[in-house]
Amino acid sequence: QLQLAESGGALVQPGGSLRLTCEASGGTLRTQDIGWFRQAPGKEREGVSCISITGRNTKYSDSVKGRFTISRDDFKNTVYLEMNSLKPEDSGVYYCGATPRVCHLAMLDMDYWGKGTLVTVSS
Repeated sequence: QLQLAESGGALVQPGGSLRLTCEASGGTLRTQDIGWFRQAPGKEREGVSCISITGRNTKYSDSVKGRFTISRDDFKNTVYLEMNSLKPEDSGVYYCGATPRVCHLAMLDMDYWGKGTLVTVSS
């Protein structure tokens, strides 16, 4: 059973940067599209970014486009989310999800989920 574990969340000032890591165990990410999703308090979970199995296709929500970069390292069985120019509205719990299907930002039924990592952007 594929298991995902996110890390890298922290308290950061507006304008700062973070790199989130999603590490897999119990299976390989090579056969999975990966998505990053986030959920702010009192709000629904929303899609942030997706990366295809090959890594050649990426998707970003309009709110993070140009500031966030998703990447994958299949040798390390890991996916990253580089976040720059962070804003208070980027705060929330960030989850990675995996699916053998094509990842879409509206896809909340990913086949595998991690437990999340908290990002707080505040001065």
